[in-house]
Amino acid sequence: MNILTLLFVPFTLFTIGIFGIFVNRKNILLVIVCVELILLSLNMVFLIASYYLDDALGQIFTLFILTVASAESSIGLAILVIYYRVYGTISIELVNSLKG
Repeated sequence: MNILTLLFVPFTLFTIGIFGIFVNRKNILLVIVCVELILLSLNMVFLIASYYLDDALGQIFTLFILTVASAESSIGLAILVIYYRVYGTISIELVNSLKG
């Protein structure tokens, strides 16, 4: 299989993630999901490169990225729950009031 056909899926996911961030600027939850989609597309590129180069370094990077992404996502969702309890909405307009 050609490498360009395999890289089409991560490129499409990356484009959808970037497009989703720029379109959904009012909902924090959708922005977090789009960032996770971008990180998953990056992981797919690392795995494809690792397979074609016959090297385990891409798989190790993928594990590190998944670990950091899961920690970032859990902290982001915890902040989002507290933000919703305080303001009653997950709109992004009031985020600058979260100074601390």
